Amino acid sequence: MRILYVTPYVPSLIRVRPYNLIRYLARRGHQVTVLALRSSAGELSDAEALRREGVEVETVLLPRWQSLLNCLRALPTRTPLQAAYCWSTALETRLRALMAEKRFDLVHVEHLRGAHFGAVAGGVPRVYDSVDCISLLFDRTRHESPRWTSRLMAQMELGRTRHYESRLLAMYDTVLVTSRDDKMALERLSNRAKRERQAPVVVLTNGVDLDYFAPMDVPREPESLVFSGKMSYHANVAAALYLAQEIMPLVWARRPQATLTLVGKNPPMAVRALASDPRIRVTGYVPDIRPYLARATVAVSPIRYGVGVQNKVLEAMAMATPVVTTPQACGALQVCDGEHLLVAEGADMLAWQIERVLADPPLAESLGRSGRHYVEVHHDWRVAAENLEQIYQRTIEAFWAAREAQPAFQRLAEPVKI
Repeated sequence: MRILYVTPYVPSLIRVRPYNLIRYLARRGHQVTVLALRSSAGELSDAEALRREGVEVETVLLPRWQSLLNCLRALPTRTPLQAAYCWSTALETRLRALMAEKRFDLVHVEHLRGAHFGAVAGGVPRVYDSVDCISLLFDRTRHESPRWTSRLMAQMELGRTRHYESRLLAMYDTVLVTSRDDKMALERLSNRAKRERQAPVVVLTNGVDLDYFAPMDVPREPESLVFSGKMSYHANVAAALYLAQEIMPLVWARRPQATLTLVGKNPPMAVRALASDPRIRVTGYVPDIRPYLARATVAVSPIRYGVGVQNKVLEAMAMATPVVTTPQACGALQVCDGEHLLVAEGADMLAWQIERVLADPPLAESLGRSGRHYVEVHHDWRVAAENLEQIYQRTIEAFWAAREAQPAFQRLAEPVKI
């Protein structure tokens, strides 16, 4: 297949879902062209890494000031700020040119920030990877976030994000999400809006690069905990503060030698301030997260709210690092509590589960071994790419069958303004 993959950022090891799907599609013999926005010079090296995989990559610069201006312009409209953030007439112009220059079998558009680009890619089947249902995330954030700023922003954005996401199911031919909860949430939005045309919503779970995230032959540091994730994301900030301020004091009361490392780029001041405690280390950006996971006694992911699949949990399991987490962080997985990882709610129970792992090396080893086996069976990117290939094929067949059966379908297939 000839696939045009449109993304609001350059896929990379941090933007792991599109990065791995694209790589494995190319390895399966498909001709993949990536058209991506970039906001920094560093993303040029990410683009080059994809080119080495045999992928054609074009990038269009979107300066940060332009994104902020986009958001200001969107404030008096019904467009969510997430959707407005990546408006780019330059990318739209190049997208139209590519569609005219080349014959693509399918266009794949990534994330809510890029969703509007599908409106200028008519005439061929279109797949939208929502990844998560963003309005579901906002709904959970306004109820669960401990930070009033996150609750306020979620409340402000929820209504127009619901309206916007419901319209996307009328624009695209197939919509992808990572979990059943996200699928049901998007379908409810479309049903409430009573759209005449509704794309099927298909679950395509996240994977793990099992060759990259593999157990390392290094000793684990005694009584060491690690939490990883992009620290500019509000749900990760909430989890890091919860872990450091409410859970760790309970652990330290009985395990005073325990240490905590918070790994992830762009930590806000509230997270950086945690490093004033000598038992807590805040790394900021690291080029390679694997050594931190490999050396930790236990990876803790006390996510209090969120949607989709938590890659941080899958990556730790792939490294055979025991995981202690919350139901909110593993609800989209087919894991067994006590076999693949340990699950708990509340600071007291999370601290108790952490202490179990710290005090019981055979338990830690068993959890690590079973966790690795779980991701090998359920979350291999190679399998995800094969599944995506089949979704593409079904989408293409349904698109052209509908056109042949109903001439009026051509009008419906034209871009829908959102």
